[in-house]
Amino acid sequence: MKKRQKILLGLVLLLASPIVLYTIGLARRPARTDVVRTLAPGVTYSRKALSNPRPIQMHIIQMDLTQPGLKSTVTASDTDPANQSDELETTARTATEFLKSSGANLAINASFFYPFRENHPLDYYPHSGDRVNTVGQTIHNGKPYSPHEATRSPLCLNPIGSNPLAQILPDQPCPKDTQTAVSGNEVILMDGKPTDDKGAEDRKNPYARVAVGTDRSGKTLWIVVIDGKQVGYSMGMTLDELARVFQDLGADRALNLDGGGSSTIALQTAQGIELLNAPIHTHLPMTERPVANHLGFYFPKPSP
Repeated sequence: MKKRQKILLGLVLLLASPIVLYTIGLARRPARTDVVRTLAPGVTYSRKALSNPRPIQMHIIQMDLTQPGLKSTVTASDTDPANQSDELETTARTATEFLKSSGANLAINASFFYPFRENHPLDYYPHSGDRVNTVGQTIHNGKPYSPHEATRSPLCLNPIGSNPLAQILPDQPCPKDTQTAVSGNEVILMDGKPTDDKGAEDRKNPYARVAVGTDRSGKTLWIVVIDGKQVGYSMGMTLDELARVFQDLGADRALNLDGGGSSTIALQTAQGIELLNAPIHTHLPMTERPVANHLGFYFPKPSP
């Protein structure tokens, strides 16, 4: 084959690869059927396929945080203390990569982060291994590595020797001795009621979402992931709709985390890692976005 023909064939394959990946991704998406599964003692997963007011695929994890052996974690910082010019805090990775490196059983993407761009499948940042910065308070194993910001609210988990086990604190830092924390951009439910519109640009627009909620006692944690950006499959929720989901679950407070193409929930089982939702990074279904940090959980060990 002549050199020019080889170059043309290479260009055709390069241009066709997103179409092939898109088609494969469509076939791999979880079915639009309702499912309920027990993942571990005190941990249940449910999937709900809604048709109104638009196609929505919703994923809900409910956790009883009082279960012995149920532990939380978050992506650790890998800033080099000796490198004074390194102001970035973590190395980007996907949820699958996070589960493999941490050994956790469940993971969702968590805090907002920067730098970020998503122009097309060949032009985006970060890739896995790129350096990034989390936004808002982040605590790993009792050690904070990203400071609290006044406009960001944290989810605080597992304070040493005190209750509640989980707290969402509007615009406030976590209590001393909190072991795990990630931050979101808006508290959408407060005292069991949807909060007033704070003017968020996407509050009224359907979008892929990730959010967490707690009950009044701080003993129950809900994780809700909404798929989006996929015509006929799931077109996302508004923040107002998402707040009502948490209200119906019985939550006292709920916090919106990073969503859009970051929205991912992954499960590690004896058979391997399973994507419970349909992430869509760079417009390719079932493609995970590398992000700055993940919120993970270790499940209680099964009885012998």
